[in-house]
Amino acid sequence: MTALVWIGAALAVVGVALLIWCIAVAVGAKRAGLQGPEMEARLRRLVAVNLGALALSGIGLMMVVVGVLLG
Repeated sequence: MTALVWIGAALAVVGVALLIWCIAVAVGAKRAGLQGPEMEARLRRLVAVNLGALALSGIGLMMVVVGVLLG
């Protein structure tokens, strides 16, 4: 079960890193002064990555909890 904990922790870290990247891209778009359709298009793509990163970190945390409970 140790492997499950470590793999889950790695997935959680990757998910959090992607969430931080999403924040950086959104702040960069705001600082670039994008408005209207340009901003909407950039944020629309970013929402998909953001949801995937959130799911990845959630799955990783679930793996850690299952590994701890079973180990």
